[in-house]
Amino acid sequence: MFDAMRREAIYITSLARTFYRMRHVKPDSALTIADVMEKVARAHPDNVAILFQDRIITYREMDGWAARYARWAQGQGIARGDVVALLMENRPEYLFAWLGLLKLGAVVALINTNLRGAPLAHCVSIAGARHIVVGAELSDVYREAAAQISPAPDLWITDENGGGNLDAALAAASPEPFDAKAREGLLCKDKAFYIFTSGTTGLPKAANISHLRALFMMYGFAGGLGAKPSDRMYNVLPLYHSSGGICAVGVAFTTGGTLVLRRKFSVHEFWDDCFRYKPTFFQYIGELCRYLLNAPPSPHERDHALRAITGNGLRPEIWPHFQQRFAIPRIVEFYGATEGNVSMLNYDGKVGAVGRIPHYLRNVMTTRIVRFDIEHEMPVRNAEGFCIECAPNEAGEAIGQITHEPGKGFEGYTKTTDTQKKILHGVFEKGDSWFRTGDLMKHDELGYFYFVDRIGDTFRWKGENVATSEVSEALGGIPGIEEANVYGVSVPGMDGRAGMAALVVDGDFDLAVLPQKLSDSLPAYARPVFLRMMPRMEITGTFKQRKVELVKEGFDPSAIAEPIYWLDPATYKYEPLDAVRYADITSGRAKL
Repeated sequence: MFDAMRREAIYITSLARTFYRMRHVKPDSALTIADVMEKVARAHPDNVAILFQDRIITYREMDGWAARYARWAQGQGIARGDVVALLMENRPEYLFAWLGLLKLGAVVALINTNLRGAPLAHCVSIAGARHIVVGAELSDVYREAAAQISPAPDLWITDENGGGNLDAALAAASPEPFDAKAREGLLCKDKAFYIFTSGTTGLPKAANISHLRALFMMYGFAGGLGAKPSDRMYNVLPLYHSSGGICAVGVAFTTGGTLVLRRKFSVHEFWDDCFRYKPTFFQYIGELCRYLLNAPPSPHERDHALRAITGNGLRPEIWPHFQQRFAIPRIVEFYGATEGNVSMLNYDGKVGAVGRIPHYLRNVMTTRIVRFDIEHEMPVRNAEGFCIECAPNEAGEAIGQITHEPGKGFEGYTKTTDTQKKILHGVFEKGDSWFRTGDLMKHDELGYFYFVDRIGDTFRWKGENVATSEVSEALGGIPGIEEANVYGVSVPGMDGRAGMAALVVDGDFDLAVLPQKLSDSLPAYARPVFLRMMPRMEITGTFKQRKVELVKEGFDPSAIAEPIYWLDPATYKYEPLDAVRYADITSGRAKL
């Protein structure tokens, strides 16, 4: 009884604190991300905004650099509503750039730094970017893809050593506060970002993210954690994702706190960084936690100032061990899609839950779970044509009602057809509309929600969404591969699903060159971890490749007659998978 009362108190307090922070965020208000951050910079000019390696950047300095970017962009004729693409690895200049562009009312397309070739060109093209800001570290990657973009945007390169053509222009611009009149007329409901998410065609979709949606994410996490100006958020996640680039950033920048930024995650330096920079929070994905738990003991793994961590994908089986080993006082797991209207936080830390909607808030937080037909990948409807809500502990698809209330809208994608595919109509009554998350979930009698699995062909691996059609297309262009069937398989002890490809090949196929060919067209997380050589591909009566059986059979060589190979990261070659190596993988001795 006492534990239940304590949990309820934490939930109500956290929710009230979050709603209070969001009280001014309204669709038709003139409040934008730039306004919020300028206000914080004026209130806390000498607070440290960013710690990056040995660099210390105050709010005054950050706002000054953002003002330089705004003046540079203004000089290029960039104005409210114009799109500028941003392709850069994690570093302070990334944040300066988008904050400066938002000061003008521009829209910033955050490009995934793992993309290469056609997918990279596709993202820049569908965003309609007139200019692109590229970190020097990715300039060659962009130039290789640029020939596929028409019309190509103007290219601006920034170098950490000041050698890019953009750096000279920024140096000539004034760091004085930028006049907000440049974005006059911009409303909170207007677009701020394009953030890219995997599409059913295999190519990424550009999700529309308004100032309102971004501020809800920022204030939501700051409120859930109870963030203060004295707090520090350690962020190793990429800034092109909503988790690392909006949520983690917002915890710091809406409160006057500090963002401790790292270029990339390092399991060996993680706790040393926590000891050195003294963060009070860090943002995780489940795989990050798994890596840390499997790593050898670090002298600083309990010698830190953390008071809470937040993220998604922390598996229930490792949750208590992770929390105990690293002395984490509080874990705030969350659920939410970049573009969706279904989001929740597990404020009170119930193990395994992604959030909670108590019975007394069902009419306020309109997320439901409906029965789902796995084979046809659609919700089940009754005789009247309406969806059927799941009972407690029954898995189904999570959906969120689309209304005009703040936070409950669905802003969609750049393509109307992609937007319509995510909307269900006539769900519980005629005329209603609901957002499809594409996720199977369940909830218990107390209203705690639990993630079950992704629906369909897109699976998650290494914290990224992998579209099987994109991988199949890459494999189909390689000589000797006649047919490819791509799917995800569960690996004991690993989050998400590892990519596996069943292949039908002919005499021209050369396994030795496959890894290099795939690296030319696919990011590392999308390259198949396992291969299964098939004499022929099984198909359904409607000529679709059979996938369910292959997923169930997995990658166990003792249960499969055909040859199985695995991508050995030590040699970067596809090596035969035998019983000994299979045991190494399933026990965690061999890393994938």
